[in-house]
Amino acid sequence: MSAKEMFGTDLTGAGLPELGPGPRAGVRTEADLNRELLAVAEFAGLSGEQREMARALVLLWHDHLEAAHVIAQGIESADGAFVHGIVHRREPDYGNAKYWFRRVGEHPVFQEIAKRVGALLDSKGEAGLRRELVADIGWDAFKFIDLCEEAAAGRTSPGRQGILREVQAIEMEALLEWLAEPA
Repeated sequence: MSAKEMFGTDLTGAGLPELGPGPRAGVRTEADLNRELLAVAEFAGLSGEQREMARALVLLWHDHLEAAHVIAQGIESADGAFVHGIVHRREPDYGNAKYWFRRVGEHPVFQEIAKRVGALLDSKGEAGLRRELVADIGWDAFKFIDLCEEAAAGRTSPGRQGILREVQAIEMEALLEWLAEPA
């Protein structure tokens, strides 16, 4: 089941998150999101840590970086480090994002991210970007951080920024789906 099917407008209601901190129009309040998540059956069926990581990702999608950061800081796992890395990438604090992605190691969801990002970039005729992000080793989270930093510095076209936002959405959705899988 896709993240959109599981979490509906909680995840997708505001459109694609910015690469930076936001806020952007259409995001929901933290209280609103927390209330609605409690009513989502798939969310309720997750273990405590899975539920908190899923909540952090939904909050992050809606530009509640500080709330997502607090949750990620409290979870000492590769999943917590993954969300923590995304938070710092969006703040932006790129060096700290890389620190947290080093702590992630080779996450099981990287293969799925590489597959989806590769398909997206193939469909857009972005062979060069595909080589940068989805090399022989699979998903390159560190290169993605570098590309987000380039975009923030204005060294990327608006079209490329849009593609990077799509890539970020894939990353977050794939992680959310992986977290929601039965243990």
